[in-house]
Amino acid sequence: MQFHTLHFVDYTIIGLYLLFVIGLGLWIGRKHKGAEDYFLAGRSMTWVFIGVSLFASNISSTTLIGLAGDAYSTGISVFNYEWVASIVLVFFAIFLLPFLLRAQVYTLPEYLGLRFGAFSRKYFSALSLFLNIFVDTAGSLYAGAIVLRLIFPDIDMGLIIAALALFAGIYTLAGGLAAVIYTDFIQTIFLLIGAVVISVVAFTQVGGWEGMTAGLSEHHLSLIRPLHDAAVPWPGLLFGVPILGFYFWCTNQFMAQRVLSAKNLNHGRGGLLLAGALKLPVLFIMVLPGTMAIHLYPELPAADLVYPTLMFDLLPTGLLGLCLAGFIAALMSQIDSTLNAASTLVTMDFVRPARPALTQRQLMRIGRIVTALFMLLAAWWAPQIERFVSLFRYLQQVLAYTVPPIVVLYLAGMFSRRANRHGAAVCLITGTATGLILFLCNAVLNVSSIHFLYVAPILCVVSAFALVIGSRTGAPPTAEQVSVCWTPNFFRHETIELKTVPWFRNYRVWAVVLLALTAWLVIAFR
Repeated sequence: MQFHTLHFVDYTIIGLYLLFVIGLGLWIGRKHKGAEDYFLAGRSMTWVFIGVSLFASNISSTTLIGLAGDAYSTGISVFNYEWVASIVLVFFAIFLLPFLLRAQVYTLPEYLGLRFGAFSRKYFSALSLFLNIFVDTAGSLYAGAIVLRLIFPDIDMGLIIAALALFAGIYTLAGGLAAVIYTDFIQTIFLLIGAVVISVVAFTQVGGWEGMTAGLSEHHLSLIRPLHDAAVPWPGLLFGVPILGFYFWCTNQFMAQRVLSAKNLNHGRGGLLLAGALKLPVLFIMVLPGTMAIHLYPELPAADLVYPTLMFDLLPTGLLGLCLAGFIAALMSQIDSTLNAASTLVTMDFVRPARPALTQRQLMRIGRIVTALFMLLAAWWAPQIERFVSLFRYLQQVLAYTVPPIVVLYLAGMFSRRANRHGAAVCLITGTATGLILFLCNAVLNVSSIHFLYVAPILCVVSAFALVIGSRTGAPPTAEQVSVCWTPNFFRHETIELKTVPWFRNYRVWAVVLLALTAWLVIAFR
C-alpha cells in the first residue's frame, strides 16, 4: 500500500475547516430550548437545506468509497442504487410525507406505532438503533480511517476511528439536528468541489471517453446487467434494490428525520425532490471515476482504496487539502446524522413513553448523553468491518437480511385498512426469523448462495404472507389507526388544491421532470 504526505497548506485547510464546524455546532447549541429544537431543529427547516442535507448524509464517505470501489471491481451497475433513490423519493413525497407531518411525530417508529401499536414501534426502533450504530455510523468511521491511514500509516486504525468519533460527537452533542443540517449544507459544497475536480482530472488523464471505455466489456458500462451478474442482476434491480431504497429513504430515521424538521409540507416535498435531483449527477462525478481508475491503477490491492488513491495522486497541494476537507465533511455528515437519529430514537421511543413527566430540557439532556454513549459503541465496532470484502457490499447485505419486514409493514400501513396490530407482530417475528435463517445458511454455514438482492424480495413475500394471515385474527384497526392511511380521496382533494397553484410551485410537475430525467439516464446507460 502506498502512503502519502500532506503539505502544510493542506493541513491548514483541513484544520480550519474542523475548527469552523465545531464552532458552528457550539454556537447553534446555545439556542436550543428543548427536545423539539434539539431533535427536529424546531420544525423550521426549508426545502433547500432539507434537500442538500439529505444528499450530503447519503453521499457520505462510505458511499464515495463504495461507489468508486464497486465501479472499479464490478462496473457502473452500482449506480442503480442512486437512480432508484430518485423514484423512491418521489413516492415518499406523494404518499407518505403528508401523513408523517400531519402526525407531528419525532421518529419513524413512532409513526408505525400510531398505525400498529407499541410492539411494532419498539421493535422498529430497536432495529433502527442497531442499523444506525453498527452499519451507518461504524461504516462511516471505518471509511474515514481508510483515508487517514494513507497519511498516518503508523497510527493504529482504532485510534484514528476514536478521534473521528470524538470530533463528530462534539458538535452533534452540542448542536443537535440544526447543527447537522447546517453543516451538511456547507459540507456538500466541499464534497461536490472535490468530486468534480477529481472526475475532470481523471477523465483527462485516461484520454477522455474513448480512453476510459477502451478494453472494457459492454457489461462493465451497463446499468442493466444479465441474470448471472454477481453485482446487480436485473431481477435484483427490479425487485431487490427498490426494497432497500424504500427502507433507506422512507423509513430510516437518520435520513427521514430531516424531512420531519420541515416547516410545512411544501418545504418537505421540495427537499425530497431536490435530493432526488442531486442523485443523478453522481454517475459522472462519483461512479465513473472508479471506471477511470481501472486504467490509472490496474493493480490496487483493494477496491475500497480507489477513491482515496485518486485524491492523493491526482490533486495538487491546496486543492488536495480542500478535497480532503470535503471528504472528511462527507464522513462527518453521516456520523453526525446517525448519532443524532439514534439519540432521538432512544429518547422519544423508549425514555419519553416510560417517563412522560420529563420536561423538554430534560429530554434534550438525555439525548446528549445517549449520543455520547453511541459514539463510543460505534467506534468500538468500526474496526471489525475490515473483515468484509467491500464496504458498500457490507452495508447493503446487512440491510437485505433485516429491513424487508419493516418495508412490508410500512407499505401495508399506508395502503391497507385491514392490516392490524396482531398481523404486524406476526409479520415482524416471522420476517426476522426467516432473515436470520437465510443469513446463517448464506453467510455462516455456506449451505446456500442466494444473492442478497434476492434475499430482500424473498423476505418481503414471507413477511407479507405472515401479515395477511396474522391480520385475520385480533381486533380490526381503529378509526384513529387507519387515519394515517393514504386514500384516493386524499389524492383527489390535493389535485383540486393544486389547480390554484402556479405550475412552478406544483410539486407534481417537478416530480414528473425528475422521473423523466431519471428514465433518460437509465436508457442512455442501459
